[in-house]
Amino acid sequence: MEKEGLQPAPEADERTLARRLSFALTGLPPGTGGQGTTVEALLSSPHYGERWGRHWLDLARYVDRSPDWLESTRYAYLYRDWVVDALNRDFPYDRFILWQLAADLLPDGGPGDRVALGFLGLSPTYFKELQLPPEIIKTTVADEWEEHVDAIGRTFLGLTIACARCHDHKSDPIPTEDYYALAGVFASVKLAERPIVDDALWAPVAKARAEVAALEKKIAEVKKGKPKDLAEQVAGLQKQIGEIKARTAHYDMPMANAVEDAALYVVANDKSHGTKLDYRMGIARDLELQKRGNPNDLGPVVERRFLSAFPLPDGKPRRLGSGSGRLDLARALTGEASALTARVMVNRVWKQHFGRGLVDTPSEFGRLGDPPSHPELLDDLALRFVENGWSIKWLHREILNSATWRQSSSAPRSEARDPANRFLARAARRRLDWEAWRDSLLAGAGTLDLTMGGPALAVGSPDNVRRSLYGASDRQDMDAMLRLHDVPDPGAHSPWRTETMTPLQGLFALNSPFILKQSDALGAWIRQEGLEAGYRRLFQRHPADWETRAAQAYLQGREGEAAVWSGLAQVLLVSNELQFID
Repeated sequence: MEKEGLQPAPEADERTLARRLSFALTGLPPGTGGQGTTVEALLSSPHYGERWGRHWLDLARYVDRSPDWLESTRYAYLYRDWVVDALNRDFPYDRFILWQLAADLLPDGGPGDRVALGFLGLSPTYFKELQLPPEIIKTTVADEWEEHVDAIGRTFLGLTIACARCHDHKSDPIPTEDYYALAGVFASVKLAERPIVDDALWAPVAKARAEVAALEKKIAEVKKGKPKDLAEQVAGLQKQIGEIKARTAHYDMPMANAVEDAALYVVANDKSHGTKLDYRMGIARDLELQKRGNPNDLGPVVERRFLSAFPLPDGKPRRLGSGSGRLDLARALTGEASALTARVMVNRVWKQHFGRGLVDTPSEFGRLGDPPSHPELLDDLALRFVENGWSIKWLHREILNSATWRQSSSAPRSEARDPANRFLARAARRRLDWEAWRDSLLAGAGTLDLTMGGPALAVGSPDNVRRSLYGASDRQDMDAMLRLHDVPDPGAHSPWRTETMTPLQGLFALNSPFILKQSDALGAWIRQEGLEAGYRRLFQRHPADWETRAAQAYLQGREGEAAVWSGLAQVLLVSNELQFID
């Protein structure tokens, strides 16, 4: 700063800091649900995990609903709730990674921990028309493996490993062999719903479900044959299904969207002249190198191993040879690659708190990405992050208690000399992301339901007043409300939010049933409690004299009309002050 002729801005006022802290850590206005306004109080709030869980789910390609021709994601919420809980418990970040890649393989894990495997178990899958020949389906399967390698590389290492599928990476030391060494791990896993209870409880449920599946298959066969007594036969079979379900305790128990080790081979189906996906359970495979990324033009077999840029003390990369290699991979990410893994996570947290990262390409730390603006600071924070047990809450404390983060955003000289705020001589004025804005609208209207966890609800319904985290995401048919407000596609890893300002967003604020319903609720409350109370609830301040006069002029002569109070409330709800944080 001194070299650039800058001085740090003074500390922001108490109200500004309270709003900034509350939204940073919980995504809610100060005081919502009785939470305090200090760093420690907010880190202890259960709503902290909801806020930071949302950031992680963007990286993890989390989805609630997928097309019916894909693997079911009806229990996806169990993974979402696990992420929220893990963050609230300050689960060490290295363990956070281990659980998401290999919870079922850890000695201290249990059946209930399988829900953590949603990072892999909810991976995007692509439609495969098995009437087509294997040569075509092999390409689709190879694309899925590429997606998994890409998600792992970008999320944990900030590296675009998938660029090496067709050729050696153009800018980073990742040869094509490295890509296929990792892709072999994902060629050895199968997406699967897995029980979250022990074998003794699961065994009778598994038996009952198999019996029901057989009866349902028989119903389909009967319907296809169209016998004269079709209705009677179907009714009898359905009665048997009902009886099995009724006598089987826990028949409808939720399942983890997880994975299990199984080598996948794409082979010809002699019966249909199409393709068969041959999963060989409990087996792993090494992939042949695919020349120019073509699975029908094969080179030598590449042994499953970690990236050659991260050798062990013997100079060789770690073998990923235990089962599919998922556990070995997780240990490599938090072992020999820990320095990079820590830097990537530190940078993600920094970016959320400051609006831009120390590396402003958070999922690209290679040479194609931006160089760090403050490399010594990034190194220092990453080193101490690991020394402090990979504690994400420690990292929040270190940043949020700093004089740098607590600066005012009002610094005209700094804005003129350093408009991008590269030298951090002031705070950045921030626009709330969609989830925090919607949640603040509900909190301001007094309608917010703070119930945590459970299945997702339709996000576009005006009657849905739960936190936005619990609005259903859909890879095939994304809700218009989400598309309109820059919520990323749940089918892809998303390291940041794009910000747009469009006429449609303005029309949403004016006309949407959601906004109008919250305006009615807030208007009725302000009519009862007064304008002063409305400003305290929404903005944590008293109205200025001119604001009081403007409201009185607007209401004059029409105080008895509910619609007028709703109109006043809508003006306050969609104001810039509610949408931006100083």
